[in-house]
Amino acid sequence: MLFPQWRTGAVLAVLAVSAAGPAAAQQISPAETLLFETDHLAKVKPPATLVYSFRKDSNMESGFKDEVRLDLARINGKLRATLHFLTGERKQEIPALEEAHGNPVLLGFLEHDIAEMKRLTGGSRSYFQKRIRMALAEGAQLSVEPLTYQGKTVQAQTVRIQPYLNDPMHARFEKYLHKTYTFVLSEQVPGGLYQLRSSLGKPDTVRTGAAPAAPPMIDETLTLISVTPKQP
Repeated sequence: MLFPQWRTGAVLAVLAVSAAGPAAAQQISPAETLLFETDHLAKVKPPATLVYSFRKDSNMESGFKDEVRLDLARINGKLRATLHFLTGERKQEIPALEEAHGNPVLLGFLEHDIAEMKRLTGGSRSYFQKRIRMALAEGAQLSVEPLTYQGKTVQAQTVRIQPYLNDPMHARFEKYLHKTYTFVLSEQVPGGLYQLRSSLGKPDTVRTGAAPAAPPMIDETLTLISVTPKQP
C-alpha cells in the first residue's frame, strides 16, 4: 500500500465497489490515481540515486536552497527506497520503504508542507491533510503540458489544487485561502515526478483588470535535477 495516510479516500472507494457496483470505482479521481495509485518507480533501474533541488522563497522569513536525495536498491527482489529529505538541521526523518512503488519524494514534500503549516498557524496536521486530500478528490485541475528535462522536451501531466479556497475554517486560515499546490509528473522522467510546488500569495488580480498579482509570500519548489547512474 502506497502512503496509506494519503490514500484513505481511494481505499474507501475501492471497498465500496462490492456494495455499489462498478460505478463506485469512479470515486477515485484522476488526480488521486496519478499521484497515489501509479507505480512511479516502475521504469527506474536500481541501483540508482535521484537528486532533487529544493528551494524556498519567502518575504515572511528566511528562504533557503537545499537538496533531496532518493536512493533505490534491489534487495531480495524488492525495491528499497531510502529518502533523504533536506539536510542538516532541516532534515526530515522518513523511514525507508522496503517495497516501494510510488515515489516517496511526494510523501516527503507533503509531510514537510503540512509540518510548516502547523508551525506557522498552530493548526492540526490531520486537518491540513484532509483539506489536501479532499481537493485532490473533488477539485483538482489536470492538464497536459510539455516540459524540458535534460535538454529534451517531454510530455507531462500537471495537477493543481487550492485546498483552502472553500475552507469552512477560512477565517482562521485567511492568509492561506489562495495557497496553490502544483504537481508535475511525467513517465518520461526517472521516478515519475519532475516538480512539486506549493505557493502562497495574493489572489490573481490580472484577470479582473486590476494590478498584477503580488509575488508569493511563501514559495517552495522541489525539482528533479539528476539521476545516477543514467537511466536508459
